[in-house]
Amino acid sequence: MREPFSFKKRLLSFRYALRGIYFFFSEQHNARIHAVAAIAAIALGFWLEINRTEWCIITICIAGVFAMEMINTAIEYLADVVSPEQNPKIGKLKDIAAGAVLVFSFAALICGLLIFGFNLIEKLK
Repeated sequence: MREPFSFKKRLLSFRYALRGIYFFFSEQHNARIHAVAAIAAIALGFWLEINRTEWCIITICIAGVFAMEMINTAIEYLADVVSPEQNPKIGKLKDIAAGAVLVFSFAALICGLLIFGFNLIEKLK
């Protein structure tokens, strides 16, 4: 049987999610590195006056990198609970999750270079 809809429970779920974001930024060094890169990208976007479509792409790239890093962090925490001792399969799992972050980060970098590079060339003409 389904539980009836509860607005209070939905608000609590936001609180848990916000707490997870807080933990991510307060405990993970990579989160702070990505935050600095995101702030730089946003500042550059304002300076270069990128268009709406470019802002959408930059926003998706920033959010995607953060989301991938958060998923990677969650996988690492879970793996450490499931198998606190060294385990080659857990090691592969962690490496694959970290690789997913790297793949998305490279794609975001390419998008940033294309958007900012062409806009910078135009601005400097």
